[in-house]
Amino acid sequence: MGDTAQKVKKPSKFSQIKAEFKKVIWPDKATAAKRTIAVVVISVILGVIIAILDFIFKYGIDFLISL
Repeated sequence: MGDTAQKVKKPSKFSQIKAEFKKVIWPDKATAAKRTIAVVVISVILGVIIAILDFIFKYGIDFLISL
């Protein structure tokens, strides 16, 4: 029983990564800026909402404990 099959050279990791990056559709600067601003604004709004809820719960629990 002989080895008649030839070894197939596997592509390197870097060539695979390079091929995948060529498939990516990168956004232009205006789109990236708009999306970045949207993420920052939503993060600030959610931070404010969480802070307000924390404030309400803190004083609500303190009120219940003091009863």
